[in-house]
Amino acid sequence: MADNRGNYFEEREGTDDARFHVVPGDDKKWAVKEEGKDDPVFTSDDKNEAVNEAKKQAEEAKTKAIIHDDDGKIEDQIEYDQ
Repeated sequence: MADNRGNYFEEREGTDDARFHVVPGDDKKWAVKEEGKDDPVFTSDDKNEAVNEAKKQAEEAKTKAIIHDDDGKIEDQIEYDQ
């Protein structure tokens, strides 16, 4: 089933609107991914460590950190004003 998330992320790629997501990764790790990029900017075994890194990246970029749960659903969003 196709969705529009790919277009959503592509529109923000390389822009000031690119947000940082904490998502479940491979091998029970947590990944921080910047919208529009395939490779994570950070990985950790500890979700809290990944959340802190996403917040730091989002704050520096003056954008948003979006935290996902184990199932990939959004559980929190932290916005850093532009």
